[in-house]
Amino acid sequence: MQVLYTADVTAEGARHGHVRSSDGLLDLDLALPPGMGGKGDKTNPEQLFGAGYAACFGGAVEYMALQAKKKTGVVAVRARVGVGPFDEGKGEGFTLRVELDVTIPEQDQASAEELVAAAHRACPYSNATRGNIEVKLTAHGGK
Repeated sequence: MQVLYTADVTAEGARHGHVRSSDGLLDLDLALPPGMGGKGDKTNPEQLFGAGYAACFGGAVEYMALQAKKKTGVVAVRARVGVGPFDEGKGEGFTLRVELDVTIPEQDQASAEELVAAAHRACPYSNATRGNIEVKLTAHGGK
């Protein structure tokens, strides 16, 4: 693979620690969410993953629309990232579930669904998670 960009981020202190990118643009404290026994007063890995996936998926929608010579307007992607036991309560690990709700205001419903399906094939996050976690896609056109 020809690498176009490499993000360089360090996490210290696990889920209750701190994350910082090598360029200093990302510099955040972390906290456990209430559903996992924490106060939830800071961001967490699931929110960061959701933000990354949503932004990347929106870019994939825009890219696929450009390839198809379609206008999108401002694409909105809401990511809901759930975390839970991987192994049916045996205590051996956790997994994620993602729901992406995508709105493409300048496309009708059918075209929005086609673009979302195409973006799911193109997005690096989708390609990384495919077959590993459940990803539910919902498309909304604006016309």
